[in-house]
Amino acid sequence: MNIHPATALIAEDEPLLAQALQAELARAWPGLRVLATVGDGASAVAQSLQLLPEVLFFDIRMPGLGGLEAAAELADDWPQDTPFPALVFVTAYDQYAVQAFEAQAVDYLLKPVQAGRLQKTVSKVQQALATRAQAAMNSGAPLDTALDQLRQLLAATRAPGPESGPLKVLQISVGTTIRMVPVGEVVYFEAADKYVRVLTADHEYLIRTPLKDLLPQLDTQAFWQIHRGTVVQAGAIDAVSRDETGKLTLSLRARPEKLAVSRLYSPLFRAL
Repeated sequence: MNIHPATALIAEDEPLLAQALQAELARAWPGLRVLATVGDGASAVAQSLQLLPEVLFFDIRMPGLGGLEAAAELADDWPQDTPFPALVFVTAYDQYAVQAFEAQAVDYLLKPVQAGRLQKTVSKVQQALATRAQAAMNSGAPLDTALDQLRQLLAATRAPGPESGPLKVLQISVGTTIRMVPVGEVVYFEAADKYVRVLTADHEYLIRTPLKDLLPQLDTQAFWQIHRGTVVQAGAIDAVSRDETGKLTLSLRARPEKLAVSRLYSPLFRAL
């Protein structure tokens, strides 16, 4: 069990709901220290990295980054030697989202938060923290169940692709011409502001389709997401290297760039 008070951060863009959640938490979990309350996804990421709370209460819908996107971005920069926080998502009723949360064992709270449901969540999070602490004591390494849950949840809540199957050809505007680029020729995709860079062995293109909309159209066996903004063709990977801090980097067969692998997606390369 933790020998110090557990810590938390609340990210909720409606101040009254944030206050209500904090008040209910004070009753349900008196020993919990809420380190900060923020109102948008970017602040949630920044404050979490600064304060390193053990529990995150993230609203699904916030200005800028939503709760899932903020959690994914946070996972990219979270310290390697620190367990990722236990995740609790707060959401208005959404049957698809709720089913996904339940299937992936990520806890959630429906607005308005009910005291009885919150108590169940508190018990679940306390057990998760206790299990993680015991595992760390036994193995000397953090147990990142929360990262596994987040990874599965992101996949589960991804919009389904077209019934016709994975995308085969990209239609890309180049000046007054539309280039037909076979998806199989793409080495990797990289998010860049409002665009996505499409890199083949010999060319680079820009498309306006957001990466989150492109992902469901790709064959997940052929294209692996390795970072919140990077998707690489598995067959284009030449080697994977690990530095002294444990961070992974990919080298490619047909391009000179080195691609960073975020902590969230590093289990793709468990052989290392």
